[in-house]
Amino acid sequence: MPPRLSALDASFLYLEQPTTPMHVGAVSVFRRPKAGFDYDRLVELIEQRIALVPRYRQKVRHVPGNLARPVWVDDPEFDVAYHVRRSALPKPGSDEQLTDLVARLMSRPLDHTRPLWEMYLVEGLAHGRTAVLTKTHQAMVDGISAIDIGQVILDVSAEPRVHAEELWMPRPEPGDAQLMLDAVAEAVAQPGVIVDNARAAARDAVATVGKVVGAAGQLLSMARTASRKAPGSPLNVAISTQRRFAIARTELDDYRKIRSAHGCSVNDVVLSVVSGALRDWLLSRGEPVTASSSVRAMVPLSVRGEPDVPSSVGTLGNRVSSFLVDLPVGEPSPVVRLHHVTYAMREHTSTGQSVGADTLVRIGGFAPPTLHALGARAASGISKRIFNLVVTNVPGPQFPLYAAGAQMLEMFPVVPLAKGQALAIGLTSYNGGVYYGFNGDRDAMADVDVLAGMVGESLEELLGTVS
Repeated sequence: MPPRLSALDASFLYLEQPTTPMHVGAVSVFRRPKAGFDYDRLVELIEQRIALVPRYRQKVRHVPGNLARPVWVDDPEFDVAYHVRRSALPKPGSDEQLTDLVARLMSRPLDHTRPLWEMYLVEGLAHGRTAVLTKTHQAMVDGISAIDIGQVILDVSAEPRVHAEELWMPRPEPGDAQLMLDAVAEAVAQPGVIVDNARAAARDAVATVGKVVGAAGQLLSMARTASRKAPGSPLNVAISTQRRFAIARTELDDYRKIRSAHGCSVNDVVLSVVSGALRDWLLSRGEPVTASSSVRAMVPLSVRGEPDVPSSVGTLGNRVSSFLVDLPVGEPSPVVRLHHVTYAMREHTSTGQSVGADTLVRIGGFAPPTLHALGARAASGISKRIFNLVVTNVPGPQFPLYAAGAQMLEMFPVVPLAKGQALAIGLTSYNGGVYYGFNGDRDAMADVDVLAGMVGESLEELLGTVS
């Protein structure tokens, strides 16, 4: 019997709408080596390593009549050249041209008749650089064992690790009759399941997740601990089908200096920087900002002994927590903003208002860049009521990584938007840098690049308080 999608993973197929495609992305920028890093080499690398992620050669098959949740089946027509694509910018390609291309590519939904992922090699960047964009549907994020295709192509040295060649023969795809027989057999064994399947097929996916998994119920319980609903914000509007994307680059050492001077965590500094940038952005728009103004963020965090310095590639710690944090955008003093954020994070931790690791495993998974999908997965269906935006912070390795001998210079996450959410912020620390990705609705966030530019200014404000 083919493996069946979990209730939660299937819900992201049912929840997908034209304005809310359910895929997460990542943009990695590489320095092209003398030996070259072209499309053919990337395709060859994927062919060598795709056996490490067998789900990437499988597609979703729906059961006739929605008698059961969909199943994963091998794609007999799998064509790696369809999924790995080539694009180019007019030389010398700028960051603005790259982010515009990323926004357009991320706006397009994935083809549900094929394996739910795509990868783009973007050539023509200035200074001999090449970018790789990955798109992976959240239905493929099935817990701690999930590994993203963008992760398996990376090595810790310029010399690629060798994998034995494997002859892949797709298993025969079951017919409709077999899928229905399997569904009936499951229904007999578990009578309640067929009711949940019918509810999910009717797009009541949030209720299905709450009943079958229990994760949504825990999230709602967390929401009830909030003293009030999320404050009104221009970040919460009806969104379109198109996106804008912007990036910001900062140095990890700057965050560490501020952490040492003020006795807080790197995550506290990150959230304070985001608070300052949002404050300046709101003021630039002429939005009313008073002393009590705040923006509520849902912040999934990987928690470990030293959260900004992971010990190995793909190791993100053994505990993940998620917090609702009111970012004090009304406070003009950067130091007071930082103290507010630090106090709020410590209060959440001490009062047990975090969502535990087990819950977040059900919601998302640990492997980067899919950890950035945690906030978006948790946000589906409830974001407008309890928070204004998602801020995901994923620690990455503090040493260089390579793909086919090309050194990765930067990595920018692309966190998907939830319904009614005009902005999602993702950031990743890697090899001494902290890289922000701002994914915004094209209509509501025409100035998302302005917000991204204010990150550096907000960080400089805090650095100015370090003696």
